[in-house]
Amino acid sequence: MIVESSGGVEIAVHDLGGTGAPLLVSHATGFHGRCYLPLAHALTDRCHSIAFDYRGHGDTDRPDGAVAWQQYGDDAEAMAAWLVAHNDGRPVDAFGHSMGGACLLMAAHRRPELFRTLVLFEPIVFPPQGIRSAEQGESMMVAGARKRRATFPSFQAAIDNYASKPPLNSFTPEALRAYVEYGFTPDDDGVHLKCRPDTEAATFEGGGRHDTWDHLPAIGTEVLVVAGRVEEMQPSAIAEDVAARLPHGRYLQVDELDHFGPMVRPLLLADIVGQALRH
Repeated sequence: MIVESSGGVEIAVHDLGGTGAPLLVSHATGFHGRCYLPLAHALTDRCHSIAFDYRGHGDTDRPDGAVAWQQYGDDAEAMAAWLVAHNDGRPVDAFGHSMGGACLLMAAHRRPELFRTLVLFEPIVFPPQGIRSAEQGESMMVAGARKRRATFPSFQAAIDNYASKPPLNSFTPEALRAYVEYGFTPDDDGVHLKCRPDTEAATFEGGGRHDTWDHLPAIGTEVLVVAGRVEEMQPSAIAEDVAARLPHGRYLQVDELDHFGPMVRPLLLADIVGQALRH
C-alpha cells in the first residue's frame, strides 16, 4: 500500500495486524514502521496497528533536496488523513516515537479533526532556550549517523553485529530482526541500509529547528507523553515540559526505560498504550 504525500512522495504503508480500532504508528529517526512489529503484536487484541515509513526511511524514497522536518509532518498528516478516510471519517489514535512523536504533533496542530488520542514516547520537540543544548547534545548522534556502517555481507551478519554492542544489543531479538530484515535491502554485494547515513544525520541536525514547541498550546488533542529515565541533553529531559504545554497533555515517566523503550520493552509500552486508549 502507498499513500501520496507532498512533493510527489509515495509513502509505504504496513499493516502490522490486530483487531479493533486503528492505531497509526509513527517511527523514530533512522528507523522504519515495521520496527514496531513486537509492539503491534502485543496490541493485537486491542487495536489494529498501521505503520508507515517516512520519506527517506524504509521503503519510502527520499526526494531530491534538503531534509525538512515540516515535510515529515506532511507525511504524518497524509497518513492520518488516509487512515481517517478508511475509518469512516472517524478520528484515529496514534503512537509516535521520538521524531515520529513530533511529526504527529505537527499533524494534530494542522488537522485536529484527524486524531482522538496521541501516545508519544519522548517526542523531539525542543524549547527555544534549549535548542543550543539540544544541538550540542545531538552532535555526537549526527557524527555517528554519518559514520554508520551501511553495508553488511548478509542480514544475519548485520544482526550479529548489532547484537554485540550498544545500543541495539538491548533490543528484543524480534525487534532487532525486524529492524534489520525490513530496514536493509539485499543485492549481489550484501545488504544495504534503506535509510542512508546522510539522511539520518540530516534528520538529527534538523531536530531542533522546527517550531512545534511554539504550537503546543494550540493543540487540543488528548496527548500522553511518556518518557524513560530523565537524562541530561536527551529528549527525556524535556518530555514533561512538552506535556505541560499541551492543553490536554499528561505525563508518564518510566525510569526503567531509555529512549529505545519501544524496542527494548515492547510489552510494557503496549500496556501503556492500551491503558491510554481505554476511554
